Parts: sequence; C-alpha cells; structure tokens
Amino acid sequence: MKCIFSLLSLALIGSFAVTGFSAALPPAPVFELRVYTVHEGKLPELLARFRDHTCKLFEKHGMVNVGYWTPLDAKVGNKLFYILQHRSREMAMESWKAFAADPDWQTVQKASEANGPIVDAVSSTFMALADFSKPPHALSGGPHVFELRTYTTNEGKLDALDKRFRDHTDEIFKRHGLTSFEYWHPLDADKGGGHTLIYILVHDSREASTKNWAAFQADPEWIKVRNASEENGKILVHTPAAVFLAPTDFSALK
Repeated sequence: MKCIFSLLSLALIGSFAVTGFSAALPPAPVFELRVYTVHEGKLPELLARFRDHTCKLFEKHGMVNVGYWTPLDAKVGNKLFYILQHRSREMAMESWKAFAADPDWQTVQKASEANGPIVDAVSSTFMALADFSKPPHALSGGPHVFELRTYTTNEGKLDALDKRFRDHTDEIFKRHGLTSFEYWHPLDADKGGGHTLIYILVHDSREASTKNWAAFQADPEWIKVRNASEENGKILVHTPAAVFLAPTDFSALK
C-alpha cells in the first residue's frame, strides 16, 4: 500500500510539473497577412514609405517583418502583400494601437499623403501555423518567385486536407522542386477559419514553377494519394487560388 501511495505521489508531482511547464510556455506566434490595394500610380510611394519608415516602426512596436511582395501579374492589380509575425493576437492589437499613435508614424503618413491618399483598401487575415508546417529553410540566391496559394475546403474537410499535406503532399512537393515556406490556417470565420489552408511556395523562376507543377501533377504517387483522400467526397470547393509574387527590394525574404 505504501508503494502505491508513493507511485501516486510521484504521478501527481509529475502532473503538476508538466502543467507548470506548459503554462510557462509562450503562446504560439500569430501571423498576419495584409494586402493593400493602392491608388493608381501610388505604388512606388507606398513602397518608399515602407522601405524608409514603416518597416522600422513595425519593429519598434514589436512586430516582425516576415516578407513583402508585389504581384507579378498585372491583372491582380496595384497591390502590396506582406506578412507580419506577432507574439500573440492580443500583442498584435497592442502593437497596432501603439503604431497608430506613434508621432513618427503620424508625421510620415501625413507627409507621404500630401498629394493625396496612397492606400485605397486594406485586407487583414490573422493566421496560425498548421501543425505540419516546418521551420523554413534559409533561401539562397534569388530573388525568387513566391506563390501564395489559398485552398478552400468543403464543410468538414479541412482535417482531410491537412492530413494529405502532412502525410504526403509536402514530401512529394520536395521531390519535384516545390519548396514550401510555411502553412497557415486563418483564425477568424469571416476570413476562412475552419475551412481554409494558406501557404507559400518558393520557385527559382516562373518557368521553373510551371515545369515543377507539371511534374508534381503527373506523379503516380500524388494521383494515388489524391484519389484515396477523396473516396468520401471532394476536399476542395474549387481550384486553389494562386498569386505569383515578386519580393520587394526591402523584403527579408528574397
């Protein structure tokens, strides 16, 4: 009996230790995908503002600049895409509040818009890393071509899509020269939370992208995996949305 009590005591101590350790862990980072639609002819002015001022002010207020891109295809429009990393959703709100109230930012914004507004519309999507997203490898060479892909799933099918990527797709990507950067899920329902996967692929060129995608889609293993994963119904609502992007000269990712 004494031995049983000793074992129970050890189990309780271990449980408290694990709980205490878990509680001490920092929250998982939150990522924010922002897309600015810019007034005609104003993109150079917006890029200059980010290059000379905004990125530094973001860092001042605890936001991490992940990457900045502009579309390669004119049909996408005059836009700036960028991703920030925050320590948490709550810290993101605090950082944005402090940034907006910063006298330096207010001076920069006023001066840059002396000849009229620059940004017409802003889209913001808060995202969490998917559990199968691995730390990205350092990029060599460049500048690369980046491909932002958005998958929208049918009701209840996000887990099946995640499983397909976790168990198969990402490895088959690597086989065909498709380098994934990171994978995310939107946090808010009105931004696709619960049925959306967003990720970025890195290509050596647009031509390499076309070649590598063709090889991937013709891969017998991929065809088998895709068919098996959809035996109980289609996973995706429609063909994934893809936007090809070029890094800005001030982007940390090139």
